[in-house]
Amino acid sequence: MRKTYISFDLETTGLSEEKDYIIEIGAVKVNNGKVVDRFARFLKPPISISNTITNLTGITDDMVKNAGDTQETIKDFIKFCDGYFLLGHNIMFDYKFMKTYAARFGLHFEKEGIDTLKIARKVHKNLESKSLESLCTYYNIVNASAHRAYHDALATAKLYHMLAHDFEVSEPSLFTPETLCYKPKKVQKITKKQLIYLTSLLEYHSLSEETDLETLTRSEASKLIDKIILTHGYMR
Repeated sequence: MRKTYISFDLETTGLSEEKDYIIEIGAVKVNNGKVVDRFARFLKPPISISNTITNLTGITDDMVKNAGDTQETIKDFIKFCDGYFLLGHNIMFDYKFMKTYAARFGLHFEKEGIDTLKIARKVHKNLESKSLESLCTYYNIVNASAHRAYHDALATAKLYHMLAHDFEVSEPSLFTPETLCYKPKKVQKITKKQLIYLTSLLEYHSLSEETDLETLTRSEASKLIDKIILTHGYMR
């Protein structure tokens, strides 16, 4: 059994790595089967968090408003993962988001990983649900805060150990890290016209924006402009 890895999980504003945003990164670093470090950070998205996501995760706009610089957070997480393979439940969902963010900032994030969902689908075909929550119930794993990134990452690590104990001998290939392959679409950066208009809009309404406007994508800039206009109105 591979006992040294990073188990990670993300909370996001939606299901699309191209249109939605990471709002929380949670991870545990495991060395020889023991948790030796953790990573838990909020990220501030350029849009409001929907009631649906707040109801699911408990994360609100107020909780992420003082989050650190997104680019620095992504850099720190990539550094945190250096030298380790990844573990996740439905790992490609989270990996696609991380790859998309890494590409946006010109960073490399090429990893191998093990997927506990893939394992569960093979060895627990009789279980109606293979969700992390259902599998935690099946194995009597206590997850203090389901749908929060750090706690789900920790629960995934515990689940992995239970699955390995029961099935690694009979299904060794499922417990071998595989190359995670995903190539994000090329990011379209904010246009000069958007940058000028957004800057003027912020000044007109006497608003401040912590995010470096030049790092926004076209889509993010458009959403931020719409949000400001919806809340404060057009420039006259």
